[in-house]
Amino acid sequence: MPKRKKALDESLCPITSDPKKRLASDTQTDAIKANFPAGIARPALRALVAAGFTTLEQLTTVTKDELSELHGMGPKAVNTLHAGLLANGLDFRNPSERN
Repeated sequence: MPKRKKALDESLCPITSDPKKRLASDTQTDAIKANFPAGIARPALRALVAAGFTTLEQLTTVTKDELSELHGMGPKAVNTLHAGLLANGLDFRNPSERN
């Protein structure tokens, strides 16, 4: 089955569709990669940078569901981040807690 091409009216990622923005984004993701568990893919790192997260500890301020809503944040990345938090005695914010 051939891959479906994106229709012209479908939205593209504003970061990855522009080579200059992508290079800048890759530089930012390279800078924070060591702050997160191994195995986090670049799209998830871009999502973290775009949301202002640069350390694992900052993820204690959001719920697992809120993190999952970020564009580029897939279930594997969320589970890897959750495991990283737990390994450091941390966890995502409880959904019943207020910000």
